[in-house]
Amino acid sequence: MGSFKGHALPGTLFLLVGVWHIWSSVVRYVSYPKSFRVRVWNPVPGFDGKLKYLELYVVAIGAFLDMCIELLYSTHLKFLVNGVLNRHHMNDFEHSGMLLMFFIFGVICLLSEKTSFLPLPEGSLGLIAATAFCAEYLLFYFHSTSHKGLEGYYHLLLVLLVGLCILTSVAGAIFPTSFPIDLCSGIAITLQGLWFYQTAFTLYGPMMPEGCGLNGNMISCHSRDSEIRGEFFANFQLFSLVLGVLVGVVAAYVFAASRYESSESDIQSLQVVRDGSRLN
Repeated sequence: MGSFKGHALPGTLFLLVGVWHIWSSVVRYVSYPKSFRVRVWNPVPGFDGKLKYLELYVVAIGAFLDMCIELLYSTHLKFLVNGVLNRHHMNDFEHSGMLLMFFIFGVICLLSEKTSFLPLPEGSLGLIAATAFCAEYLLFYFHSTSHKGLEGYYHLLLVLLVGLCILTSVAGAIFPTSFPIDLCSGIAITLQGLWFYQTAFTLYGPMMPEGCGLNGNMISCHSRDSEIRGEFFANFQLFSLVLGVLVGVVAAYVFAASRYESSESDIQSLQVVRDGSRLN
């Protein structure tokens, strides 16, 4: 069983990283289309200090704080009961393991970028990101089998979005110059963050479908028809989020093209002029 805050916090982290990834990918492509490269993370332009690595700090620190909440606050430090793991907090232990993977990913990226101890190519970082998403996929996949009914259906849709994150991360390592793959990676992460929020507002907030409700520690529906209506409602919500993100991507591309386009073509034109002057 989850909570509103338990979904909103990771949703915020994924949403921030996903939107930043989309914008950075679009700007890099419209500015330098022929030299475009897939990036697992995107530096803040115009900064050479710590702010340059702001995205990695958000990932590492955000994952660490969320992990501390799951492992220390939610469990009240009651890890063991009679010498075995406290079965009442197994969800918290599982979530902590998933968040640990994203924390490790952020730390490895920082070490790779800021030090000479772990110089990894971008493709390797992409595969490490895919590993973190795999841990998340396994967690929520088995949540979908243990959480039945409407709650399980929302987790199942989340699993599909996490699977898309895995595919785009691996594909980015295989095709390091593909703009569509890099853009799809940002879209998948953004949708995952939005779906965390949608789950929070639907299952633990004011958008609970009619005929369903929070009953103790479970989401229950009065009848199978009510549950089916809730699933249809979830499908409509996901479709609306996908449509909204796609409209946002198109708007971002149009704006970025009007402001940043032709940087590379201007350089090439200048080079042609210089070469012509030398020939004359």
